[in-house]
Amino acid sequence: MNIHEYQAKALFEKFGVAVPRGVAARSPAEFESALSTLSHDGALIVKSQIHAGGRGKGTFNDGFKGGVKFAKTKAEALDFANKMFNNTLVTAQTGPAGRKVQTIYFTAACDIAKEYYLAILLDRITSRPVIVASTEGGVEIEKVAHETPGKIFKIVVDPAVGLMGYQARELAFKLGLTGEAFKNAVKLITALYRMYWETDAAMVEVNPLIVTPDNKVLALDAKVSFDDNSLFRHPEITALRDLNEEDSKEIEASKYNLSYIALDGNIACLVNGAGLAMSTMDIIKHYGGSPANFLDVGGGATKEQVQAAFRIILTDPKVKGILVNIFGGIMDCNTIATGVVAAARDLGLKIPLVVRLEGNNVVAGKQTLAASGLKIESATTMADAAQKIVKLVA
Repeated sequence: MNIHEYQAKALFEKFGVAVPRGVAARSPAEFESALSTLSHDGALIVKSQIHAGGRGKGTFNDGFKGGVKFAKTKAEALDFANKMFNNTLVTAQTGPAGRKVQTIYFTAACDIAKEYYLAILLDRITSRPVIVASTEGGVEIEKVAHETPGKIFKIVVDPAVGLMGYQARELAFKLGLTGEAFKNAVKLITALYRMYWETDAAMVEVNPLIVTPDNKVLALDAKVSFDDNSLFRHPEITALRDLNEEDSKEIEASKYNLSYIALDGNIACLVNGAGLAMSTMDIIKHYGGSPANFLDVGGGATKEQVQAAFRIILTDPKVKGILVNIFGGIMDCNTIATGVVAAARDLGLKIPLVVRLEGNNVVAGKQTLAASGLKIESATTMADAAQKIVKLVA
């Protein structure tokens, strides 16, 4: 689960991570009062709040450029906010559809002596948290890793003991910090790790982390995502979820405990098991097709879940055909077949449907499909299924 920058910074402050003063506003009526609450007479930064990076380089649908703006006065900040609000911002990460801006975040502008990069995430090789830092802040870390990998520093943390003081000091030293800035960086790194660990975050990224001329160390930006599997422990974080930033199909799928991710193709997939789902998408591509989604109904799907999956799939206008690929281990193939038949009848399915069943109770499942009287193409193998659906939607 992702959250907005203003929400992430509120969490930062709660855990003692220093950030510039800021306030969010969710309607034009709140802009002036928000700026007044900020009680800042200097320059301001006006930030569009969407779940995507590259906001500063983005362009709005009406041609207005930049989802992050420097304003010399409150009047200029108000003007920028009105131009951004309810406007659609397109960035490198949103795709051409863009995202509608429904929250504006005002922050006090800061004098910057130096910019750094700082992030905490899970190292899947060691299965431990890793803190990544670089002296090259304010730019894409992927570019730094490619062009100057020696400027990236990593500290692996033992989860059993947590971040040790010497590790935070080592990282601040590698960044070349000294004196008061060094002390403030150690404090911020320690607080940021505590926030990462106690909230079950999947990733915490600060880009840039800045040092001011008077040696303060501040998180100028914030990007935070959380492990969905841990949200039951954090109702206060779950409450931060912004459904406006999520695909409506993915939201609907979550209500039925279905794992759904929308893609750009035209062949919908309904599969049990993440690994099989990935393989199904791969084999569709192999035979010249393009998957429209990742949809995992899990190991014990019910008839109702299968019907819900079909409804969700058919809300995507790009879908021209459906491939159902089921391997029944725990799953009963006949349960899937019953759900497929019910969904096809109830929804009046008119697009091609190919079903491949294998495993537990597969004979009964195939009999259910054959006895339905519906136009359902049966397949024997994954390759057979992929070739048939690709041919049918061509």
